[in-house]
Amino acid sequence: MKTILIANPKGGSGKTTLATNLAGYFATRGRRVVLADLDRQQSAVQWLQRRPYKLPLIHQHQPDRKSSVFDPEWLIADSPAGLREEKLSNAVKRADCVIVPVQPSAFDIGATRTFLEVLAEEKAVRKQKTFVAMVGMRVDSRTRSAALLNDFMKQAGFPVLTCLRDSQVYALAAEQGASLFDIRPSQVARDLQQWAPLLHWIMKVNDLAE
Repeated sequence: MKTILIANPKGGSGKTTLATNLAGYFATRGRRVVLADLDRQQSAVQWLQRRPYKLPLIHQHQPDRKSSVFDPEWLIADSPAGLREEKLSNAVKRADCVIVPVQPSAFDIGATRTFLEVLAEEKAVRKQKTFVAMVGMRVDSRTRSAALLNDFMKQAGFPVLTCLRDSQVYALAAEQGASLFDIRPSQVARDLQQWAPLLHWIMKVNDLAE
């Protein structure tokens, strides 16, 4: 089983958006997917509860329940805000890759800068057993804040995979328990293009980890 950890100690950074849409991506491709919601707000669990039965199945992670029948291929973990110290180390050690979402604001950039410094010192990251990359969230490329975010990410020391635009399609999909990948491709073509580098990187680093 491959594990993807979505992490940033800053609340509202876009972790649940990334986690639910990644789970949706693998599910639409026929993969056995488990979505773990480690946040007290349980937003990802609520999304799963809204998910229509006709859409590809995504399982909720239940660590106390072991089954020999279901053998997941992918575990997507939506981490809580404020993930630090021993809990962070344990989560990073168990993950094949960590994706850090960051929004274009001074508060988000400040919190993320400190978090990336901590991540860089994690043993699993230093030994390249766990790979780390960044994704810009809710980015309007025409704004000064987007330019500041771009400059920050270039200097952060980890790969910058893509920037996802600020689009209502994510909010509308979330309300319906759906992901971007459950929507007709012609309606989200621009967004799918933005996701392509992220998905390519995930498959590449998980091939390297085998």
